[in-house]
Amino acid sequence: MKQLTGAQIVLECLKEQGVDTIFGYPGGAILNIYDELYKQKDEITHILTSHEQGASHAADGYARSTGKVGVCFATSGPGATNIVTGIATAYMDSVPIVAITCNVGVGLLGKDSFQEVDITGITLPITKHNFIVKDINDLADTIRRAFRIAKSGRPGPVLIDIPKDVTAAKAMYEKEVPAKIIRSSEHIRELDVYTAIQMIEESEKPYILVGGGASISNAEEELKEFVKKVHCPVCDTLMGKGAFDGTDALYTGMLGMHGTKTSDLGVSECDLLIAIGTRFSDRVLGNPNTFAKNAKILQIDIDPVEIDKNIMTYAHIIGDVKAVLTVINRRLEQQNHNAWVKKVMENKVKYPLSYDQSRLTGPGIVNAIYERTKGDAIITTEVGQHQMWAAQFFKYDKPRKFLTSGGLGTMGYGMGASLGAKVGNPDKVVINIAGDGCFRMNLNELATASRYNIPIIEVIINNSVLGMVRQWQDLFYEEHYSYTTFEDPVDFVKVAQGFGVIARKVTNMEEFKDAFEEALSAGRPVVLDCHIGMDDKVWPMVNPGGSIEDAFDESDLKKKEEAK
Repeated sequence: MKQLTGAQIVLECLKEQGVDTIFGYPGGAILNIYDELYKQKDEITHILTSHEQGASHAADGYARSTGKVGVCFATSGPGATNIVTGIATAYMDSVPIVAITCNVGVGLLGKDSFQEVDITGITLPITKHNFIVKDINDLADTIRRAFRIAKSGRPGPVLIDIPKDVTAAKAMYEKEVPAKIIRSSEHIRELDVYTAIQMIEESEKPYILVGGGASISNAEEELKEFVKKVHCPVCDTLMGKGAFDGTDALYTGMLGMHGTKTSDLGVSECDLLIAIGTRFSDRVLGNPNTFAKNAKILQIDIDPVEIDKNIMTYAHIIGDVKAVLTVINRRLEQQNHNAWVKKVMENKVKYPLSYDQSRLTGPGIVNAIYERTKGDAIITTEVGQHQMWAAQFFKYDKPRKFLTSGGLGTMGYGMGASLGAKVGNPDKVVINIAGDGCFRMNLNELATASRYNIPIIEVIINNSVLGMVRQWQDLFYEEHYSYTTFEDPVDFVKVAQGFGVIARKVTNMEEFKDAFEEALSAGRPVVLDCHIGMDDKVWPMVNPGGSIEDAFDESDLKKKEEAK
């Protein structure tokens, strides 16, 4: 046991937790911690981002891609508020990050002091838990508790706010070894398991829906065995990508608003929907009153709050996905649904995802990336059309390879997330697929990539518009393109080069393949500005609030017009 300052205790506790990388931005209130970080820079790497939001997204990308807890630092006032979007993004997608902010001294709290803000009050609805540490003697235990909360059960972000005088005060510190996080299995009831197995055995047309919880649980092998035993088609949510192998013959693609027709029609016809680690968001359900209307729904989730929240279930099992599937796999006999599988796979042939191959398109770019990398890459995205194309046309065979803002839909997420993913996985190719609108949000993080020579590849699918918003304006707002067109002379290549980044403009597929090949071997951050048509759309689509069985594509619209 030894006496340390609060700043020293912070770093010692982080090292206890195995933290080797922090993303952050200094300021007056957090200076004591940064001064100590300077002294310990050989033990903990700090990445100085260009903006605190970038730091929070980088911590998120690091966490999603590695399975570890991501850590970010910010100072008081605007420094703290700048990470709010990143915290909310992590909260919506159940990502374990610990955000450490510093505030004005305890005696100055509540007095509208310079750069004072009640960051715990602000983040209360978007954190799993948050703390303000006013007593130096509570600091170490608070940090340890924050990491336990972030990692246990359904993961999520935790914020610790530390007044500056607490970081300067001294207290006794004794190192602790973190207790192992036990998978949540205490709520797995025998009756629930029995009911689930009975439902599976009685089903003639089962379908499995895989959500992000399966990835978080590291249940890849258990899920694979479960699918084989149930012997039925599998679809996923945006967050569930890679939890089940996207190249498997039983995989039918994403479900929901921009899901495949095969998945949307199949779930609408099935008699049992087994939902694994998914919260049934509105983009998956469409109209909840008609969703899977022929099916009994069996939900497996670690969070009791998610049961019957958005859709009523017939039965459910509460527990960690990996633990639940392990129990079921031991007891479930091999099932056979050849006729049902055959019917669904016929739809898979009948309704393939396709795109115009005569010119440069978003799907074509994503497909070219997949073919060149053979799927061995971490893909991050921003939010919009490019995000959907990245979900549809890149086949994710393992979890933690597709990092995207699913719940909050955060434009500007992908750039920071790609930096965190690359720092956490230096041997992996990391590609951020962005739209031009999203790129404008956080392009300042190119300076971070350049400063540390983090060799991410930024692929901008540039249609000179806010593509997804324009798509809605085109289909549902009588082509009223209200403030969605970028009528300006901004040159992303020159902008990127100004940050010290390699950049190329791309206008056709031959140019893209050539530029992407160069990017893979550059060993430096690269921006590819890829120009596509402004009216390209994401297909299929379901009308907002419509039934997923009514998914339509461009050919359906043409038939409808011809029938008039």
